[in-house]
Amino acid sequence: MIRAWLVLALLAGIAHAETIAITNTTIYARPDQKLEGATIVMRDGTITAVGKGVPVPAGATIVDGTGKVVTAGLIEASTQIGLVEVDLEATGNDGRFNTQPQEVYAAYRSRDAYDARSVAIPVARTGGVTSAITGPSGALVAGQAAFVSMGGGATPPAPLRAPIAMIAALGRGSNQLASRGHAVEKLRELFDDVDLYRKNKGAFDRNQARRLTAARLDLEALIPVLEGRLLLVVRADSEVDIRALLALAAERRLRIAITGGAEAWQLAKELAAAKVPVILDPTANLPDDLAAIDARDESPALLAKAGVTVAISTVGNASAVRTLRQLAGIAVANGMTWEQGLAAITRAPAQIFGIADRGTLERGRVADVVVWSGAPLELLSRAETVIVGGVVQSLVTHQTRLRDRYRTVPSQTPY
Repeated sequence: MIRAWLVLALLAGIAHAETIAITNTTIYARPDQKLEGATIVMRDGTITAVGKGVPVPAGATIVDGTGKVVTAGLIEASTQIGLVEVDLEATGNDGRFNTQPQEVYAAYRSRDAYDARSVAIPVARTGGVTSAITGPSGALVAGQAAFVSMGGGATPPAPLRAPIAMIAALGRGSNQLASRGHAVEKLRELFDDVDLYRKNKGAFDRNQARRLTAARLDLEALIPVLEGRLLLVVRADSEVDIRALLALAAERRLRIAITGGAEAWQLAKELAAAKVPVILDPTANLPDDLAAIDARDESPALLAKAGVTVAISTVGNASAVRTLRQLAGIAVANGMTWEQGLAAITRAPAQIFGIADRGTLERGRVADVVVWSGAPLELLSRAETVIVGGVVQSLVTHQTRLRDRYRTVPSQTPY
């Protein structure tokens, strides 16, 4: 048997999916389904079997998972990884619009700007994150998000699905300079104009329509949102903004999700009834402006108890994606059940964005798998082996290379 801690050294150079079996381990096939002494088999990038007594195929690379815990790869539901490399450097900052308030950039496509070579991606992998939703920010409508893989290799993967959502914002997330009510008015007017454009494209092209609030490509990009085919993810913190969004979504029959959601717990019943999920950072609990004055530690637990689908996220911070499981642990410490905490970083993001082939370890799912040294929500546990699409990933990062380079300091340093 090959010990799990040796897998990385033996397999990290593999450039293609092969048959791998992790045996005699604790597997969370789903957040609420714990299998002891179980085996999971992956072939050609897909999970082919999971459970107790599963036979190991001939020729498979066997990983002894004794004493380890295996979960689905974590999914970051709201980030700018691959878009923002250095916040304060313009050439390393793509998709953050902070210049004009209440502007519309719906035609912006994250897949056009996404850089799979970002140094933040290997770091995210070390935290067990295998995929993410990455998108723009800083405008009333910032543009289209993409679903991306954290897999590495000689040829980094392109976005897996784009667009996966349209990103919008109210309050501070929209770079709002006017009143809150005016921002909601602009969003309502925008969808009125999208509807008009959809029904009268010919008149628009002939310049026989009234002046609309957005450019042609932006209007075109918003048609799938208006028709309910594309999820609208709105950054909103205040109870007032969230209530207005629920009204607009009901009026226009939009599919929406809330990110940020500092005061969303106050509308937990309404959100559950409308089947609107919430993506939040449980540590964003300081009332640092009047839109989040009622932020509280128990927000994820209160929302989940009411029946709201909750995803835990770093909410935009590309460099902090590796801390995703720590955030889930904090949510558990403040009232979420352990199963809800794990679901919030695996199954829930997959459900929110309609990613049917990820989020759990079931037969036929993509082999995004993490082997942990212990309970994944415990801070002292670590991801020992990360498999993305059936390929064992390197856990070497820019930081570990620097650590190894300078670990041994020469006894005498010339000056």
